[in-house]
Amino acid sequence: MNKTVKKMLAAHEHLLHMEDAIVTSHTQRESGEWVQHTLMLQGYDVPFKFRRVKKYKSLQGQRVNLVYYPETTSVAGIELEIMQVVRIKRA
Repeated sequence: MNKTVKKMLAAHEHLLHMEDAIVTSHTQRESGEWVQHTLMLQGYDVPFKFRRVKKYKSLQGQRVNLVYYPETTSVAGIELEIMQVVRIKRA
């Protein structure tokens, strides 16, 4: 585990870390000035979301390391769990 990741995890108790996760789906949509990215990972039924200024190359089929925290959002009155990504790097 990287020094930066260790610092982040120590400073924020709700952050979680995952290494070598395989991306099964990667979508990108423009949302105002930002691009909303949504990842689905092998073995997980929860979407991992993050926003960036630019589009990325597709991460589908790639291995990634993630730092994220769980969050709930309401869509049409239904509570859904999502994972908000704070840091993502290719493994």
